[in-house]
Amino acid sequence: MAGVHIVTDSSCDLSEEDTTRFGIGVVPLSIRFGDDEYVDREELSVERFYSLMASTGVLPETAAPSPGRFEQEFRAAATAGADAVVCINISSALSATMQSAQAAARSLEGEIDVRVIDSRSITGGLGTMVITAAEAAADGADADAIVALVEAMISRTDVYGALNTLDNLKKGGRIGGAQAMLGSLLSVKPLIRIVDGAVEEAGKPRTRKRELETLRDRLYEAGDVESLSVLHGEADDYDEFLDMISDRYPRDTIRQGKIGAVIGAHGGPGVIGICFLRP
Repeated sequence: MAGVHIVTDSSCDLSEEDTTRFGIGVVPLSIRFGDDEYVDREELSVERFYSLMASTGVLPETAAPSPGRFEQEFRAAATAGADAVVCINISSALSATMQSAQAAARSLEGEIDVRVIDSRSITGGLGTMVITAAEAAADGADADAIVALVEAMISRTDVYGALNTLDNLKKGGRIGGAQAMLGSLLSVKPLIRIVDGAVEEAGKPRTRKRELETLRDRLYEAGDVESLSVLHGEADDYDEFLDMISDRYPRDTIRQGKIGAVIGAHGGPGVIGICFLRP
């Protein structure tokens, strides 16, 4: 496996098909329901995660991978013959995952060239960067070129989330600039945006229908966006939202998927997210 190996973490919400096709290494975070802890994607599927959240009534928590998990992935790449590793991770403002990846990279200095990038993003935003990096690596780009490519995407990447509740985000301590929404929790459907890697308020519509309309409006206001992905956390109105944007973005032009346990633990059930690159 000569060339550059791409690594990310399980908040990327890429499908197994995508990670296998591009040979992407995925280091999992852990998910806790009370005293029970699961390794994301390995011990806990997306479907099982949402089922547990619904059946137990427990608000789940997340924990970053250990540096050892990243080191294991980096060493495997070196053993397989990789010239370098580019590791793209969830925003450092939302998780300690970056710190673990950086610690692992430092421990391997002199053995393999590891570059660690803070995506300042989550879910489909991170996933788009990872796929773009993997495609470049497959085309023979070196580590410097891949790092430059991803870093150029960071400031253009937008992520919005239509939540049913702020309870999960509040408990997880990731509420950031959306703090002001807490006073009106019972009367609004929270719309959030990832800005500079942190959570910010993007609107306070009073009904779910209006929330999805506002989500659509934010997308349309951005202009002719690139690499649109729409993901959801078992939202029963997901198809309804796809229909709402189909005049500009037919389904076959959108990367679709599920919001996994890491982001779902903070976004809560029914979340719908849009991720894209601004022009």
